[in-house]
Amino acid sequence: MARDRTQGDDYTAPLKRLLLGVLIFLLLSIFLIWRIDSPRVERFRAQVVDAVLPSFDWAMTPVTGTVALLRDFQSYQRLTEQNRELRRELQQMKAWKEAALQLEQENARLLDLNNVRLDPRLTFITGVVLADSGSPFRQSVLLNIGSRDGLVDGWAAMDGIGLVGRVSGTGANTSRVILLTDSSSRIPVIVQPSGQRGLVVGDNSPAPHIDFLENREQVRPGDRVISSGDGGVFPPGLLVGQVASDPGGRLRVRLAADYERLEYLRVLRHHGRKRIDTPGAIIGPDQPATTVPIRPAPEVAEGDNG
Repeated sequence: MARDRTQGDDYTAPLKRLLLGVLIFLLLSIFLIWRIDSPRVERFRAQVVDAVLPSFDWAMTPVTGTVALLRDFQSYQRLTEQNRELRRELQQMKAWKEAALQLEQENARLLDLNNVRLDPRLTFITGVVLADSGSPFRQSVLLNIGSRDGLVDGWAAMDGIGLVGRVSGTGANTSRVILLTDSSSRIPVIVQPSGQRGLVVGDNSPAPHIDFLENREQVRPGDRVISSGDGGVFPPGLLVGQVASDPGGRLRVRLAADYERLEYLRVLRHHGRKRIDTPGAIIGPDQPATTVPIRPAPEVAEGDNG
């Protein structure tokens, strides 16, 4: 038998209206009690608050947790932004640090150039290295000074410590320096303290070898190698490096110049020795002997004795 739902609806609608009226009455009562300005009502409100609020702590816990979670999320956002900003500042600081190191190295090299003691009669021009050859078969660098600065082929170039090479080719604004390591480089040197003379020959390796020594037995690894000035190309007394021995026993030169950091070079003005232009001071090859005709002696007439 089907249940009649109309009977339940007849009781439900009045009950809902009754509960709604009671709720409205309670809300209006609470509103009026909270709006009445009277000492008794104030004491009543205080007693109600003291009785109700402690028992509602469990209801406020989710609200309090939600508020704390929102605050933590906002704090996390601020920390993330601060962390991102600190990373940007750290990158900028690294860039500034790298720039400071480069300037420090540049300053140190310039100070090295200024501290090198040269012959007072020599003057120099300082140039910036623009580029290198980039070839394993040619060891050279390009400078930003040229013929307009008075450069001449053959002048010596040095870094802050030792000899680097010689000028080989000049333009108006640039010039090329052939390094001591180039296979076409030949520099006459003196090995100290023995005083042996030789020739530093480049072979496209970081340590050129020494040839044509007068007495190889007097040369030891660690001896100082300086330019001799023979030939009038380089001025004498320029530091080249130290003697070293390779695994094969061949003598080489550990160059004093820092070839990995060639940024500034000092080109020495050296016009060479006085050129010999009088043939009388030259010892030439033997000339073939010339035959001088012998004139016959004049005949003396007989009887002409007196």
